[in-house]
Amino acid sequence: MASLEQSRHLVTDIPGPASMELNKRRAAAVSRGVAVTLPVFVVRAGGGVLEDADGNRLIDLGSGIAVTTIGNSAPRVVDAVRAQAAEFTHACFMVTPYEGYVAVAEQLNRITPGSGEKRSVLFNSGAEAVENAVKVARAYTRKSAVVAFDHAYHGRTNLTMALTAKSMPYKSGFGPFAPEIYRAPLSYPYRDGLLDKDMATDGQLAAARAINVIEKQVGASNLAAVVIEPIQGEGGFIVPAPGFLPALLDWCRANNVVFIADEVQTGFARTGAMFACEHEGVAPDLICTAKGIAGGLPLSAITGSADIMDAPHVGGLGGTFGGNPLCCAAALAAIATIERDGLIERARQIERLITEPLLRLQAADDRIGDVRGRGAMIAVELVKSGTAEPDAELTRKLSAAAHAAGVIVLTCGMFGNIVRLLPPLTITDEVLAEGLDVLAGLLAEL
Repeated sequence: MASLEQSRHLVTDIPGPASMELNKRRAAAVSRGVAVTLPVFVVRAGGGVLEDADGNRLIDLGSGIAVTTIGNSAPRVVDAVRAQAAEFTHACFMVTPYEGYVAVAEQLNRITPGSGEKRSVLFNSGAEAVENAVKVARAYTRKSAVVAFDHAYHGRTNLTMALTAKSMPYKSGFGPFAPEIYRAPLSYPYRDGLLDKDMATDGQLAAARAINVIEKQVGASNLAAVVIEPIQGEGGFIVPAPGFLPALLDWCRANNVVFIADEVQTGFARTGAMFACEHEGVAPDLICTAKGIAGGLPLSAITGSADIMDAPHVGGLGGTFGGNPLCCAAALAAIATIERDGLIERARQIERLITEPLLRLQAADDRIGDVRGRGAMIAVELVKSGTAEPDAELTRKLSAAAHAAGVIVLTCGMFGNIVRLLPPLTITDEVLAEGLDVLAGLLAEL
């Protein structure tokens, strides 16, 4: 297939007539419980551009929610999957194992934070990884309680819905949820700073606040695990104050509590490090990965300390499709692409390319309350002019206008007032700059 031209090009309204016809079929065939952010039907994608059924080319600042980090249909991934598909497409690893699964586990053990002996296990989705990490922690500690944090998002299964903070649309009407789940306050520098400037800048102080809640409401003797996103995803791209994560880890280590890092959205070069924990030198006991792991194919993993990972009884972990051979081939190719093509450094370049114009925009527009994030994971928190009050309506209007103009952006946050930018690391400087210019122009119009 010829490479996709890297430019925004609109030939119809968004959505166009072909997409509208396909949307009629979608409405008739697909459960209405599945939401669609932008109702254009994709026919090809690559670099920083998607092409729809009407021939429109749209700038992709979402990466399918941080999945196509190395670009859509990355060449090494395509070649690896094609070759594997010709050999065999499935052999349940729990029945007859195969080398690809082992090779992915070896690579994860190598590249994840921490220097001790490790083990990995493969699944299909981020929620599966988090749910199984809790199983592993409970098996290891013989304790049952689990602590998650304000604004957290960990998935849509029953247990991970319980861990997730936001009710609508993720939890509302779907209970009762798994028991023995508790919530602690996160370090949220922008919002904390409105009340206490020390709390906003001192991660250890914010950690002490969280630990106080944990000790009083749960008790270390009952607590199997603390589950946290090093940088929150759906919760608003919240980067905890420096020192917050290390202080939590130290407390967990002192109290026989398993520290689980949910790096589903932050992993695999997204934040300008292979894993976001590395920014603060944190080596979690267990790390959950998915999304960017396999270049667009469904794969997830837990990697961690061998003694913890080996705690469950034989047969206690697994799943029919976990570590599917096609996905394993894709993961090996994705990791090779990140390392050989310098995509960690590229994420750092993208951070500068996004944040510098956004910070200039913020200085001139008090509706931009905060610009934050790392690497190619940057958020803009929108507020009502002259206040810190979240402005969900402005956020909705800005994202809708961007979509109509051919720029795919996503929103997030407990208050629905955050625009999140997750471009593929293969996006060109020119396409990225155009996408940001479109957003800036639309914000000025609004």
